[in-house]
Amino acid sequence: MTGRIERYVLSYMLLGVIGALAIISSVILLIQFVELTSQVGTRADVGADQIFELTLLRVPSIIQILLPFCFLFGGIGAFVALNRRSELVAMRAAGVSAWRFILPSAAGAFVLGLLAVGGLNPLSAALNAQFELQRARLMENYLGDRPKDIWLRQGDEKTQIVIHARDRDVKRGTVTLKGVSLFIYEKNARGQPEFRRRLEAGEATLQPGYWRLKNVREATAGDSSIRSDTLSIRSTLDEEAAMERLASPEAIAFWRLPRAIQLTEQAGFSANGYRLRFQQLLATPLLFAAMSILAAAFSLRLARLGGLAGLAGAGVALGFIMFFFNQFAGALAKADIIPLFAAAWAPAVVALLAGVTLLCYTEDG
Repeated sequence: MTGRIERYVLSYMLLGVIGALAIISSVILLIQFVELTSQVGTRADVGADQIFELTLLRVPSIIQILLPFCFLFGGIGAFVALNRRSELVAMRAAGVSAWRFILPSAAGAFVLGLLAVGGLNPLSAALNAQFELQRARLMENYLGDRPKDIWLRQGDEKTQIVIHARDRDVKRGTVTLKGVSLFIYEKNARGQPEFRRRLEAGEATLQPGYWRLKNVREATAGDSSIRSDTLSIRSTLDEEAAMERLASPEAIAFWRLPRAIQLTEQAGFSANGYRLRFQQLLATPLLFAAMSILAAAFSLRLARLGGLAGLAGAGVALGFIMFFFNQFAGALAKADIIPLFAAAWAPAVVALLAGVTLLCYTEDG
C-alpha cells in the first residue's frame, strides 16, 4: 500500500497532468477551429456553431496522440514545483528514496494508459468517424470537392471480390455504394485467383452477410451480358468493417483492430498498418509510465545548485525528440525496413531506459 508521501506526490503529478492536458486541449481546439474555418467555412454555407461541433468531434483523436506530452510536461511542472518549494529536498533528507515516490507516479501513469487505450481510443475513433461523415455532408454541394473513387476488397478461402465504386452514402449505419463494379475471382488448385465474372450495378447496399445490388449487368468471360433488377452477393464484411476499409488505421478502435487485421489479410491485402497501430496502442501504457519517470528524472536536481530550468527545458526537448523518433520508427516499419514490433515498442523502451538511467545517476551517483 502507498503511504501519505506517495499519495501526495501522485496527486500533485496528476494535477500537473490535468493542467497540461487543459492547456494542450485549448491550443488544439483553437488551431482546429481556425483550420476547419478555412477549409469548410469558406467552401460551404455553414455557421460557426457547426464548425465548432466539427472541432469537438476532431479534438479527441488529436489529444490521444499528444497525451504522452501531457504526462511529460505535467510531470515536469509538478516535480519542479515540489523541488522549488524544497518539499522533495525535505523528503530525501528524511531518508525517503526518490524511487519511493516516483514508482507510484509511474504506476498511476501506466493505469491511465490502460484507460486511454481501452476507453478513450474507441471514443475518439467513433467521434473521428462522425467528423468525417459530417464534414463530407457539409462539403457535398461544393463543386470543387469531387468524390474520390472507392475501392474495397473481400474474400474467403475460395473467392476474392474487388469492389470499385464512384461514390458512397452512409446513413444510420447503412453503407450504400453507387456506380459499382465487382470483379469476382476464384482460387484454383494452386491457390491463385482466376477471374470469373464482372458485375456492374447502379447501387450496392451492404446487408448482414451479403451485398444487395440494383440495376445489375453481369458479364462472364466468353458469354454475353445478363441484366437483372436485383442480385445478392455474399459478403464477409459488416457495416463497421466496410467503413474501416475506407479509414486509416488511426480511425479504427483498439478493440476492432484484431478483426480488421483478420479481414484485411483474408481479402489478400497487407495488414502492416493495422498491426503497427495495434502494437503502438499496446505500448501506450508503458510509454506513459516512461514519460512520468523522465519527468521526474529531469526535475530532481537541487534548486540551490542551479540549472534546474535548463534541465527541465532539456526534458521538454527530449519529449519532442521522442515524438519524432516515434514517427520515424513508424515510417521505417511501414516501409518494411524494421520489424513492426520493434518500431512500436522502441520509443517506449528507449524513453524508459533513458529515464531510469538518469534517475540512477541523480539518486545513486
